[in-house]
Amino acid sequence: MAKQHDQQFKEEAVKYYLDHKDLGLRGCAENLGIGYSTFSKWVRDYSTNNGTIPTRGSGNYASDVEKENARLRRELRDAKDALDVLKKAISILGK
Repeated sequence: MAKQHDQQFKEEAVKYYLDHKDLGLRGCAENLGIGYSTFSKWVRDYSTNNGTIPTRGSGNYASDVEKENARLRRELRDAKDALDVLKKAISILGK
């Protein structure tokens, strides 16, 4: 699954590029640890949306219930990931 970056990170990354155009898109993307195609899309979105970058899943929920469900799904996913790590650690230490 691709790493999700929040709105603030994306906008600050684009501002970094605007302040360091001499590095080019590829150089800035590498410095920030972002894929080139992803970063170039952010820059394109920023310039076509009046200095903002639309972010999927950033409050675009039809209701508070959907927003809470999404939060709970994320929390459950994170808990499952942590449990998997613990299970692997126990199996390694148990040997």
